[in-house]
Amino acid sequence: MAFKDLFPGKLGFGTAPLGNMFRDIPEAEAQATVEAAWNDGIRYFDNAPLYGAGLAEIRMGQALEGKPRSEYVISTKVGRLILDEVEDVNARDMGEKGGVFKHGRPNKIVNDYSADATLRSIEDSLKRLKTDHIEIAFVHDLAQDFYGDEWLAAFESARKGAFKALDRLRDEGVIKAWGLGVNKVEAIELLLDLEAPRPDGFLLAGRYTLLDHELALQRVMPKVTEGGLGIVVGGPYSSGALVGGPNFEYAPAKPAILAKVAKIKAIADRYGVSMKAAGLQFSLANPAVAAVIPGASQPSRIAEDRAALNEVVPADFWRELRQAGLVHPAAPLPGGA
Repeated sequence: MAFKDLFPGKLGFGTAPLGNMFRDIPEAEAQATVEAAWNDGIRYFDNAPLYGAGLAEIRMGQALEGKPRSEYVISTKVGRLILDEVEDVNARDMGEKGGVFKHGRPNKIVNDYSADATLRSIEDSLKRLKTDHIEIAFVHDLAQDFYGDEWLAAFESARKGAFKALDRLRDEGVIKAWGLGVNKVEAIELLLDLEAPRPDGFLLAGRYTLLDHELALQRVMPKVTEGGLGIVVGGPYSSGALVGGPNFEYAPAKPAILAKVAKIKAIADRYGVSMKAAGLQFSLANPAVAAVIPGASQPSRIAEDRAALNEVVPADFWRELRQAGLVHPAAPLPGGA
């Protein structure tokens, strides 16, 4: 089955907020958010052990327990092991993401991309998710934002370990697909250049959005399309900056980003277009994109995302964005605008 055929819809649910990303989310609110996603018809859920040191997986497992397993698709990630030991959550080395999960569980997180750790990671995730299988495994954060100049060493460790283990699990039918889950394009480029093993698709967060898409458009999307692979777009609202939030890339947005948001919003307001609709529909217009997974920590956000996906956006809005230099000239636009 092709990677893009695995997804039961274009709109999925990114569960990073369920790991208490940026704030301590009440348990009832977290459970209600997943239930709202289910009631909305969302059937693709992306998770990771990193999100709150297993908290997001635990919450999702509880919320989906009892739902027909054949009706939904799960992706989670490998590369981190969650231990029974406790650590200082404020002292975690999380690269550019800093302490975004400082409200999560205090369990120690260990980076490990070996084959044995990959198998253990999946086994541990299955327990937290309360399921007997996952469809997709992404190798998590093999990029500069977490490892700086050492990212190539981390990639090489995964090449020798996690990649081969996941390739085997897919060939054996244990999982249906694997790839990378990253916030940078370079690791995807490097993996695509390898003759073996061969990934099925990728989760690329923050790099194919209305605010930031040039590198991915030029260096990743064509190769993915040519190879018959696919991209899941994470962070379509650029950490909230696109929809009026203060952060871009997990840090306070710089003046240039805020200025770009203001220009897009001025055009959107004239056409009566919501910024969420602009963000989701832009990302999905690229033929390489299989699904988009905005995160949510409140039930109301699910309804907003669905409305944004279904919103009718005038073709002239997209043309004006291009004419204003706010989207790359080669970027596919909805409806062929």
